[in-house]
Order: sequence, then C-alpha cells, then structure tokens
Amino acid sequence: MATVQVQDVTKAYGQKRLFQEVTVGFHAGRRYGVTGPNGAGKSTFLKILSGELEADTGTVQRPSKTSVLKQDHYAFESWRVLDVVISGNARLWGALQAKEGLLAKRELTDADGVELAELECVVAEEDGYTAESDAGELLSGLGVPESDHEKCMSELAGGRKLRVLLAQALFGNPDALLLDEPTNNLDIDSIRWLERFLQNYRGVLITISHDRRFLNEICTHIADIDYETIITYTGGYDDMIEAKGQVRGKIEQENSERKKKVEQLQDFVARFAAGTRASQVQSRKKQIERLTLTDLKRSNIERPFMQFLVKKPSSKQTLTIETIDKRWPEVTVCERFRAVVTKGEKIAIIGRSGVGKTTLCKMLMGEIAPDAGRIEWGTQTSLGYLAQDHREGIQGGLTVTEWLHSHQPSANLQEIRGLLGRMLFKGEEGMKPTEALSGGEAVRLIFSKLMLMKDNVLILDEPTNHLDLESIIALGDGLQKFEGTAFVVTHDCDLVSSFATRVFAFTDNGLVDWQGSYEDYTERFGDGEKAGRGGGQKSAQL
Repeated sequence: MATVQVQDVTKAYGQKRLFQEVTVGFHAGRRYGVTGPNGAGKSTFLKILSGELEADTGTVQRPSKTSVLKQDHYAFESWRVLDVVISGNARLWGALQAKEGLLAKRELTDADGVELAELECVVAEEDGYTAESDAGELLSGLGVPESDHEKCMSELAGGRKLRVLLAQALFGNPDALLLDEPTNNLDIDSIRWLERFLQNYRGVLITISHDRRFLNEICTHIADIDYETIITYTGGYDDMIEAKGQVRGKIEQENSERKKKVEQLQDFVARFAAGTRASQVQSRKKQIERLTLTDLKRSNIERPFMQFLVKKPSSKQTLTIETIDKRWPEVTVCERFRAVVTKGEKIAIIGRSGVGKTTLCKMLMGEIAPDAGRIEWGTQTSLGYLAQDHREGIQGGLTVTEWLHSHQPSANLQEIRGLLGRMLFKGEEGMKPTEALSGGEAVRLIFSKLMLMKDNVLILDEPTNHLDLESIIALGDGLQKFEGTAFVVTHDCDLVSSFATRVFAFTDNGLVDWQGSYEDYTERFGDGEKAGRGGGQKSAQL
C-alpha cells in the first residue's frame, strides 16, 4: 500500500524555523489538505515531499509513481497539449518515445524487435492504447475544449496552460498525488469536476488549497502546519478548526486550573516554611513540582483585519448600464445587457474562465469601452480597483511603507504603519521591498491601499488568488460590513455566500443579472454556471 513517510524533517530559512523534527505518515485511500497561513511553509513542505527541495534534516519516502502539479506553464511551449498530459505518466511516455524512435528506423535488428515487444508490454500495462482519449477526458473535465487538444501549448492562454498541467498531474493513476493550489484559475464547474475526480482517487492525495469548500468536500484529513510542527486532524477544514480550538481550549483550561492550584500550594509553603509543619511543606513542594504547566507554543495563525470605510457616500443610483454589447473574436462577453445598481449592493460576478469577467471589470473601470451602449457612474462615486494581475499596480524600488504612503502623502506615518499592521505587515515587514513581496503579500498590500483610500465603490477581480483561508474569511467580513457598493469576481462559493446580495452570472445563454442572493441563484440553477434564459422576475432580460 502506497505511503508517503516523513521522518524527523526540519526546515528553516535563516532565523525563521518553519517546522522542526516532523514525523508524519500519509496513507493510501486518504486525502490530506495541508493548511496554515501565508508563510507557514505549505509549499515548501510539498516541495520537500516531492523531492524538489531538500530538508535541513530528516528523510522522506515516497512511491516511485508520485505525480506533482507543476507550476511553470511555459516549460512545454512547443508541445502538443495532449502530449503534455500523457507525459504525466513518465513510464508510459518513455515507452512511447522509445517505440517511436525504433519505428523510425529503416530496418530493425533482432535486438530492436525484442525491445519493441518489451515496450509494447509497458504501453499495454500503462493503458497506453487509450491514453489520448483518457487525456482528452481529463482536459474536457477541467474546461479545456476539444478544439485546444491538438494545439501547441504556446497557443493557449495562461489560465488554460495551468489546467493542462493539472490534467498532466492527474493522468496515469499515480500512487501519490501532490497538488499545490489546484483550484487556481478553475471556474466553478471545473472545481466541481475536480472534486468528484479526487473523491474517487484511491492513492495518497496531499493538496494545498485556499478554497475552504474544496477542502471540506474532498479531504478525509487535514495536515495543519502550526506551532513549528505538523499535526494531522481527521475530517475537512471546518472539522480541523473545531478540533484545534477544542484541544487548545482544553490545554488552556487545564493550565489555568493547575496555575491556581500551584498558587495555593505556594501560599501554604510561604506561610509555614519556617514553622512546625515541615513535612506538610515538603509534601506541598513535591506537588508543585508535579503540577508543571503544559507548554503552549504561540500559534502562527493570524487573521488580518479588513475594514473598508467610505470617505464620501455615492449617489443612491450608483451605476447605470444601458444595453451594452461587447465582443472579442472568440467570445461574446455580453449582448444588450442592462442593469441599474444602487448604493450598498454587493454583486458577485461569476462564470467560467475566459467568458469575459475581467473584461466586464475593465469596462466598469473605463479601461475598455463597450462596442455599443453606455456605462454611467452616479455622482460622487470613487472607484477602488484590484486587478486580476495583482502585481501590475505595485511599483518596484520602494518599501511597503513608501508605496502605501505615496497614495496618500497627507496621511501620517503612524496611520500608515497601523494600517499595515492590521494587514500583517508588522515591524520590519513594513520596510520590505515591494519587488520581494509574495503573491499573498502583494494582495494584502493592495487591500491596505483600498482601506486607506476609502472609496465608495470596490471592483475586485479574483481577490482570493494567493490569499490564505484566514485572509479570505477576513475579506468576507470586510465586504459584508462595507457600506459602499462592491463588484467581486470570484469562484469561491463560501466567499460569495458571505457578502453577495446580487449576482452577475456569465451563463451558456448570456450575462444574467440575478437580483437576489447567491443561495437563491444556486437553488434555481445549481452551483455551476449553466443558467439559461427565463430566470423569472429576478433575471434581467437578455
């Protein structure tokens, strides 16, 4: 039975120790989610498991047929898409390449014939004769259309390339599967397909994800990185949070009771140490020695505090969209779409990848004009924007504090530092160069700017990319309490449920304006993005 076994593994960067002398086993038939805040070492741990990175101490044993989700989507630019997927089974791919080389010869020797027969056995054992159809099925399930399967990788958009790499990792029934953020760049339908696929997977699955619902749906266990170690809990993410709180709460209660008892005993010893009750004093001292407090290391989980205030409210009718059309050569973004948005509405923008959600955001920002129709903002509106490419608005050559201060020079440094502290840039973190920021840090810095500027309209395009679960929960809280108007592109169902009062849904039959909650929308159409016409009184006319 396949197992990934970690023995006495330690990893540190400089003075920061991620985990120390960790021993843990991951077993076949179980699906593990690796959790922890940004910077806890989740991706580092997965790289150690895969062999890409060496631990400072300790060993890792893994099955020979271990598959890893690759992150470099430019590594296969000249490859055919189907070949990239099939290469995920290294044994099969090697046999197919060797077989092709032999068949290209003008004449085959006897030795070549023997080798060819052996290669045919490998191809048969690895289901090579159905490899292309199996790869095509994976690609289609992950939202890569059949028209792309014969293309070169260089012809695909970045999001589709990442889907191809995910299909590559899933291909060939590996004994162990290591997936770092597999739901990034997937739409809701593709995430649901992936959930069903992984629920039927029988090997060892170890995955990192910031999608709370995904972890709850697929995980049988959670491996949580905290307190400089890795603790395994049974169940999904919510089960882990509950169990972790109960364990820590129980230890804290026991420590409190022990502390009170120790104080009582110490008081007795202090009062009677010089008296005639020497034997009783000695007995109390021994009790004190036995009542040692359980060591509670400080958790590294921290939740940022997101509070989006409004400097000046907008007019009641915040946005008017009058019968707009927008088309690209390969996609119709919207056709005669119209909507009126009033102050305080929170709109989730959902739909498959590539249908035009980012284009809609750019039209709202005035960066792209509609082909026909009109978009008009009400009076007193001010727009705060988080682009899908989170880094594009962060200038290099500055510290975090300097960059944030440059957007409002009138703000005093104490206010800037306080704001950064709430977004977990504490102490020297405020002096970090902007070009050295991780993906999660870059997003948190942009949120710091949005909180500083106090705009009354927020347009957020995929804000959860690179955020950890604690930050996503904080974002949901902040959006729910925001008194302005928000437009948020996301595939995170839990986040949408936490704030949305209205849904703009890109569906098989156009852009639908559902004037109700996300729960009402999914009850009517399901949680995919295939809603049709005729959504009743809550659906805009298309």
